[in-house]
Order: sequence, then structure tokens, then C-alpha cells
Amino acid sequence: MDTDLVVTAAVRIPVDELRWRFSRSSGPGGQGVNTTDSRVELGWDAPASVALHGLGDGVRERALERLAARSVDGVVTIAASQFRSQLRNRDAARARLAALVREAVAPPPAARRRTRPTRGSQLRRLEGKKRRSQVKRLRRGEE
Repeated sequence: MDTDLVVTAAVRIPVDELRWRFSRSSGPGGQGVNTTDSRVELGWDAPASVALHGLGDGVRERALERLAARSVDGVVTIAASQFRSQLRNRDAARARLAALVREAVAPPPAARRRTRPTRGSQLRRLEGKKRRSQVKRLRRGEE
């Protein structure tokens, strides 16, 4: 837990930027759930982080824009309580934060190239429309 969070080869979040909070979980655990603080909240201040400063300005701005929906005042918070042990919840929170940041710094997908429908697909569509109108015409008693 004392190591930096490696997101990609270019993005590494220093361990001192991660803020941890622990509380009682509502999940499984029997009597232990009432006494142990196994729920984990991991906070990371994205705009103030040095992890994103090494990237280009365009990549940094895109990442902050993508993370804006998951942050309050720039702090991204991840809560993990699916496991009974605090250690496993800490690992899960770190993994989820890494995946979230990895997705945020990823380049945008390539633009879709529009293509024309094939002649066969156009004919099949028109045949289906003709069949449907024929069914409706027969229901009315016309021919």
C-alpha cells in the first residue's frame, strides 16, 4: 500500500496524493461487520495532482473533463465495501481508481466512417416493407 498507483506507463499517482477514509460497512460479515471499519473511501484531487502534469495540455484537459462527472470540487472519490476485509477493499478501490484514470487519459475513439447500405440490404428492407403492407392489406379485405 506504500507504493505509487501505476495507471499507465506515463501516469503514476504518488501515494501521498491518495486520501483514505474508513467506516463500517453494511455488507456481509456477521458480528464483525459491527466492529470493524472495512468500508474504504479513496479520494484523489485530480486537478492538483502531479500525475497529470507530465501529460500534454490537451490530454490533461480531456482527462479532467472526463473525470468531472465523478468528482466533487475536483476530488474523485471511490468507495469500496464489497469485501469483508479492509485490505481487500483498499486493493479494490486502488484498482477501480486506476481503471477510471486509465479510461480518462485514453485517446478518443476514431471517428466513424459513414458507409452506404449495400444494394442487397436495401432490397431486403424494401421487400420486408412490401410484405408488411401486403399483410395489412389482406386484413382489410382488399386485394
